[in-house]
Amino acid sequence: MSQKVSQELHLRRLTVDEAVFELDRFLNAAFLASLPQVRIVHGKGTGTLRQAVHQELSKHLLVRSFRLGDFGEGGAGVTIGELLSRT
Repeated sequence: MSQKVSQELHLRRLTVDEAVFELDRFLNAAFLASLPQVRIVHGKGTGTLRQAVHQELSKHLLVRSFRLGDFGEGGAGVTIGELLSRT
């Protein structure tokens, strides 16, 4: 039985350690589900979570690229990640 994987992860109100753990689990599940793109909601706040997310994405083996959300996507409170293809 296959489990549906969401394209979006909400990290607001988590500590950096909790967020990094959840992010890694999410990216692995999204890759296995062959999702080409994911949306990570970290909020704007002080920027601490955004920095931690970007640091993790920059070194994660399954991430092709990432960027802040555009207008209408959540702006600076969201990061859009492009994942590598399984094929």
